[in-house]
Amino acid sequence: MSDGVHDAVTDRPDAERGVARRTVVLAGAGALVVTAAGCTEYGDEGGGDGTRSTPPARERSGSARPPAAGGRPLGTTAEVPEGGGKVFTAEKVVVTQPVRGDFKAFTAVCTHQGCLVDKVEDGTIDCPCHGSRFRIEDGAVAQGPARRPLAAERITVSGDEIRLT
Repeated sequence: MSDGVHDAVTDRPDAERGVARRTVVLAGAGALVVTAAGCTEYGDEGGGDGTRSTPPARERSGSARPPAAGGRPLGTTAEVPEGGGKVFTAEKVVVTQPVRGDFKAFTAVCTHQGCLVDKVEDGTIDCPCHGSRFRIEDGAVAQGPARRPLAAERITVSGDEIRLT
């Protein structure tokens, strides 16, 4: 039985070849989508060229509620070593202390493919998935494959308490 579509090379109906041409075309389109998706960075919408200027915001992590007045407590200053930092996994935030008493905060979501960074060591915030490293001073890329810096987060430090604002 033929659906009226013929193979131009063999002049046989598709049904006789065992695989419908529509199936092959759809499978090819699926492979194209997978290939294109592999070229994008986390937070990109569309093109994989890394030109999107807005880094991923914490709001996208599912927390639609704004923090309470004064912010949410993250931890204490004693938890964040001088010249290093600490990853607060549940909040998806990393707090660093590049120099004594100067605390910085960044999203813990890597801009390469959305993995959570897992440690701060030797002056960088490190992602375990593909090896991206970011500077503790400003979240800038120190080593790729990430091309965009970590987005800054707002914190307040009062006494020994660090709060996400």
